[in-house]
Amino acid sequence: MNKLLWIAVGGLVGTLCRYFFSTWVDERSHSSFPYGTLAVNLTGCFFAGLLFPLFERIAVPADLRLAVYTGFLGGFTTFSAYGLQTIVLSSGGMFSLAAINVVVSNIGGLFMVWLGSSLARL
Repeated sequence: MNKLLWIAVGGLVGTLCRYFFSTWVDERSHSSFPYGTLAVNLTGCFFAGLLFPLFERIAVPADLRLAVYTGFLGGFTTFSAYGLQTIVLSSGGMFSLAAINVVVSNIGGLFMVWLGSSLARL
């Protein structure tokens, strides 16, 4: 149960940060382009890439890692998990799996949005 509490707290904080940060960026952009979402996704990827090697180096406890990665970054943006997992695959020499992850996540994700939207209109 302790792990779930760590994830829940991290997720709550990440979700609220996502809302406030993306709203703040969107209000300043004065554009129909989703700059807030883009800023959240890029920021989340930056922190995933920054924290992963740091947490490995300083041996951060597993519960805190769950709170940060699954909770906070998961609530902030799942795009950071996608970016981090793709880089981990590439760094491990699994270039084909990294490429499959990029292609399927992007093309498949866009297709699923289209499919869901199409079904909702029926």
